[in-house]
Amino acid sequence: MISQAVEDYLKAIYHIQTSGRRPSTNAIAERLSVAPASVTNMLKQLASMKMVVHTPYQGAELTELGAKIALEVIRHHRLLELYLTEHLGFSWDQVHDEAERLEHVISEEMENRIDEALGRPLVDPHGDPIPNRDLVVEEELLTPLSELLPGQRGVIARVSDRDPAMLRYLNDLRLVPSASIIVTDKAPFNGPISIEVGNERHTIGVELATHIRLSAVKDAEKVPSSENPVRPNDAVG
Repeated sequence: MISQAVEDYLKAIYHIQTSGRRPSTNAIAERLSVAPASVTNMLKQLASMKMVVHTPYQGAELTELGAKIALEVIRHHRLLELYLTEHLGFSWDQVHDEAERLEHVISEEMENRIDEALGRPLVDPHGDPIPNRDLVVEEELLTPLSELLPGQRGVIARVSDRDPAMLRYLNDLRLVPSASIIVTDKAPFNGPISIEVGNERHTIGVELATHIRLSAVKDAEKVPSSENPVRPNDAVG
C-alpha cells in the first residue's frame, strides 16, 4: 500500500516539474508547507522505492513508476473537482480542498464511473487537463496573462486553483476559463494591467495575472461585445 504522504509528494514533484521548475528540496517544501528536513527524509524513502531519482542538494525527478502514481492521483483529483461542481453544487473555489481529501481513497471503479457520468471530460473546472485512463495527459503550451502586451488578446484556458479567495475574486470579474480578454494597457515596472472581458473593464496586479493562463494569444483591436462567458458558479445547478 502506498501512503497518502507518498502520493502527496509525488504529485507535488510532478506539478513542480511540469511548471518548468527544478523540484528542489526547498521548492517541494514550499509547495507542501513542510520543513526542508522532512522533504530530504521523504526523498530518500522515495528513492529507495524507485519512485524518484534523488540527487543530494539538487532535488529529485520522478521515475516512470513515480510519474504513473502521481498522474493517477491527479486524475482522481481533477475528476472529483468536476463531479463536485457539476453534480453536487459546489462552486469552483470549494472543490480543491474537497478533492484533496477524497483523491486518495476512491476506488478505480468509482473513478471510472465518475469519468463515464461526466462524459469522459478533458479538463477540470479550472481548466487543468485530466489524464485519461491510460494516464496520458495533454499539457498545452499556455501564456501567462502577465506576459501579454497592450493590444494582445487570448482565451483563458487555465486558472490556478490553490487559493479559494482568488477564485472567488476572479469569478466576480468574469475571468474564468473560456472567457476572451484583451490587454488594453500595461504600466511599466510591474505595474497593474488593464484588461477588457466582454463589455467589462478591469485593472489587476501582475501577481494575480501570473495565475491566469491563456491560449490562442494574438494581436487584436478589441474583444467582440457579443462574447459573454458563463461564470463557473452560474453553471452550477
